[in-house]
Amino acid sequence: MGLRFKNILDEYMQKVPDVRDYCKRCLEIKRWGGSVVLMVLDAAFTSVGLNYFQIVVPRVERFRQEFVRTGEIDNLEGLMSIDPNDRKVEEIWKNKRSWNIAKSIASYLAGIKHKNNFDDRQAFAHWARQSRLDAWQDDPIGRIKGVGINTFQYLRMMAGVDTLMPDKIVKRVIGEILRKAEVEMPSNDIDFVKLVEKIAKQTGYKAIELCWMTWLIQSEGGVTKIKKYSSVLERI
Repeated sequence: MGLRFKNILDEYMQKVPDVRDYCKRCLEIKRWGGSVVLMVLDAAFTSVGLNYFQIVVPRVERFRQEFVRTGEIDNLEGLMSIDPNDRKVEEIWKNKRSWNIAKSIASYLAGIKHKNNFDDRQAFAHWARQSRLDAWQDDPIGRIKGVGINTFQYLRMMAGVDTLMPDKIVKRVIGEILRKAEVEMPSNDIDFVKLVEKIAKQTGYKAIELCWMTWLIQSEGGVTKIKKYSSVLERI
């Protein structure tokens, strides 16, 4: 089964040659310049389901310029204390649900940080190492209102765990690959993630690479996202 999948996957992965570099940064907890504040915001804003590159990334970038680089909010404590009704904050992102998710995640991670005398990245990585896919709904972050399995998995990925999100794009592309390999699509998200993680190990890829591949081979205006947003991907 491994060889069959590898031949199929190789065709897809050849279309996104730089994906390994982006995933390496993710696994090293270095997305957004290593700012956990921005990674948490990225996940919270993405949870709403709006266009990632056209809407989410520019808003997170604006937050970086106006709050992080100025030193106004550059750690978890600052994020957990942010006022969503503040005019500057509202101008960046109006969705209160997203801010509540971000504040709740930041609050939990800040607790880990202070309990263990960690910095932000150490706290984020510690949570991710302790987290479990099978028990995601019982996880303190998984229990936060508005955090579904996709947001949970996205956070784990950015915190250094080699896994994937079972979102609609990932499932559509991987489903196509499974059909070509004549393998049945799992009936639930957890089994889907586990199957793709198994396939990744058998074919010499990382699960996170297969996940990012499904997003970046998508076309926008007739150009694959990995080409269209190459300069953006280098910054985030």
